[in-house]
Amino acid sequence: MKRLLFLLVTGLSGLIVAAQAPERITSAEIYLRLNKLNVLGTVLYVAAHPDDENSRLIAYMAKERLYRTGYLSMTRGDGGQNLIGDEQGVELGLIRTQEMLAARRVDGADQFFSRAFDFGFTKSTEEALKTWGEQKILSDAVWVIRKYQPDVIITRFPPDSRAGHGHHSASAVLAHEAFLEAADPTKFPAQFQYGVKPWKATRIMWNNYNFGSVNTTREDQLKIDMGGFNPILGKSYGELAAESRTNHKSQGAALTPARGSADEYFTLVDGEPAPTDIMNGVETSWRRVQGGERIEGMVDQVIHDFSLQYPERSVPALVDIYKAIAALPDGYWRTQKLKETQALIAECSGLWMEAVTRTPYAVQGDALPVTLVLNDRLNAPISVEGANVDGVDTAWRQELQGDKNYSLSCVIHVAPNEPVTQPYWLREEMSPGSFNVSDQRLIGNPQGAPAYEVRFRLVIGGQEFIYTRPVQYKYTDPVRGELYEPLTVIPVVTAQFDPSLVLFTDGEEKSFHAEAQDHQPGIANVSSLPSMQLTPTPGLTVGKPVGLSWTAKPAGHGTETVTADLLANRRDTVLQLTTIAYEHIPRIDYFRPAREKFVVADVRTAGHRIGYIEGAGDKVPAALEQMGYEVVLLKEKDVSPAFLKTFDAVIAGVRAYDVHPWLKQRHDVLMEYVKDGGNLIVQYNRDGLDNMNTNIGPYPFAISNKRVTDENAPVAFLHPAHPVLNYPNKITDQDFQGWIQERGIYFAGQTDPQYESVLSMNDPGEKELKGSLVIARYGKGIFVYTGLVFFRELPAGIPGAYRLMANIIALNQKKGF
Repeated sequence: MKRLLFLLVTGLSGLIVAAQAPERITSAEIYLRLNKLNVLGTVLYVAAHPDDENSRLIAYMAKERLYRTGYLSMTRGDGGQNLIGDEQGVELGLIRTQEMLAARRVDGADQFFSRAFDFGFTKSTEEALKTWGEQKILSDAVWVIRKYQPDVIITRFPPDSRAGHGHHSASAVLAHEAFLEAADPTKFPAQFQYGVKPWKATRIMWNNYNFGSVNTTREDQLKIDMGGFNPILGKSYGELAAESRTNHKSQGAALTPARGSADEYFTLVDGEPAPTDIMNGVETSWRRVQGGERIEGMVDQVIHDFSLQYPERSVPALVDIYKAIAALPDGYWRTQKLKETQALIAECSGLWMEAVTRTPYAVQGDALPVTLVLNDRLNAPISVEGANVDGVDTAWRQELQGDKNYSLSCVIHVAPNEPVTQPYWLREEMSPGSFNVSDQRLIGNPQGAPAYEVRFRLVIGGQEFIYTRPVQYKYTDPVRGELYEPLTVIPVVTAQFDPSLVLFTDGEEKSFHAEAQDHQPGIANVSSLPSMQLTPTPGLTVGKPVGLSWTAKPAGHGTETVTADLLANRRDTVLQLTTIAYEHIPRIDYFRPAREKFVVADVRTAGHRIGYIEGAGDKVPAALEQMGYEVVLLKEKDVSPAFLKTFDAVIAGVRAYDVHPWLKQRHDVLMEYVKDGGNLIVQYNRDGLDNMNTNIGPYPFAISNKRVTDENAPVAFLHPAHPVLNYPNKITDQDFQGWIQERGIYFAGQTDPQYESVLSMNDPGEKELKGSLVIARYGKGIFVYTGLVFFRELPAGIPGAYRLMANIIALNQKKGF
């Protein structure tokens, strides 16, 4: 049985000031939402990744035309690059999910995702569909359409090579197929048991574009000016788009705010023609609902009478509108407009509702104190009839007085078997190209439900309403002020390994850290697994711990693991809690099995001390340390002639020249280091794309957008005797086996004759590319540019990538070269 303790407190002093908090809107925004009550139209935009969306179009549809507007992104952007940290894969997808939600809070649209995993760049529509599982992701798109019921579907990309990315074109293919199959009752009929019905959108259109050298717009296409100014918001739709896209910080996708007219172009893909507007032939007023004409007049009157200074005066009329809508026959727009009206009633009342706790974590089996707060700030007629916390009703009965804080203190008893708070798409083991989600009702959602919610039962103007609010962790940061973060349910014990990967290069014994955190009440204990044991795979021997330090020794070559297991009388799985925290998004927590990965590889090294200039964020420095190098992270002040001479090699991280403008200013210093016998290794950059660049290497070369996306593409050795293929490790075809996601990106294109191209590779059916690894002698030293994705392969523990990187570092150590 669930138990709940509570204590009523009145007269709480002071008003609440929040930073990342429950939504606050102005009377101007309320006025806009009142007008939206009379608009019954829905638009769904479809593309492949976060930041693919046309932010201006979405803002225009949501804030100018006032349609219910949504964006379906096929993936969460897991396979992109990260400009703000070293997270990759699912962790980057978690970040980009929250960035998308932040963008939608700006432009007012809804967000959806399919189960497709962003497995990296592909040039082929067919590969994307095959890897994702075409029918699986098609079913997701059909499900979203049947739930959202868009009148018009708009794709960002065409279904062919003009899209520039296989994911892009695949999103268009799936959108068109879903447009057709969502209306077919014989397609995916299992969905109907969850309340959806076949839905036929009026049309599907392609939002033509002019990107760089690809211009798909024509003056005979449907053209709509979407660059107008919204005086209610005080912003143009170009400004809203820039504000929205600025939330995509991990991608560096910020835009310069645009003002003035801006035409968008459209081509009909299927469905009814649209000669003058994308909504031609679509009824978007209350006339589309049986009995709805009367409501339109009621809303018009509220808009006419609305007072920016006294929005609470609209509450009685809004309650009448709510009752009138509730009397309509069941249907999509009845449900949606009831939600909108209920929200407007709270907003016009100035009603503040929150449920907060002083801890970010709720421990299984523990007690969680929660404080509920209500404030009727504009003195609307409101009374509290109860609050349901974790399924338990309180005895809270209270007539609210104007602008007075009321609070109720509760204790939630977290069940010992309460599920941990996990992103729903990570609860089940992944397929190679997609996430697995068994619960149909979750598919499409941007994120899961909060760990706990509170249902406030209020009577406003004589009508009962239920308002739901998440239980959040609230605290005050001395710099950022009052903040709200998610509440996460965690297990009693979690485990942590450090580092996440251990590399054995010569069979020697190595140490690693394994610690347990006991989260039981009154215990803040970090120890060397007091209630756990480490279970290694057969090819590994683990010694006894000394404090938090353990030792391991391999018996052969390959990949081994160590798992942390709970001892008897406890659950047999130990989870590792990973937290991702950036100021522009809420804190992200997720769990995975507590395992340490060990890679046994024959890697010889030459040279010892490495200077590393961090770029957009990668885990290469940690991998270099596993190889036995001493790694020193270099800042701008460190790039001086005297200090650089202390390093056997200097490595620039991915996109270092993109994110550090000072690197160009240090070009002469870096070239002097090379000339005096140093080895400068530059990983992929985009700076100076397609231009002969003189600010990176000793001789000009162009960085191209060429890449090899097939991670299994054959690699040819153009100069088999070159030291980079022979010293200190003999590189063979086997060293390119097991690579993940891709071979390389942003290869060197046109190069000065001083550069040697060592490798050749290509995607199936394409011309060979020779720019993945180019090397030049300069004075006594070596300069290297490589587009090979070491930033992916090294953290993944690919032995051949370690061996090749060791050879690149050793180039200035080889006598006679």
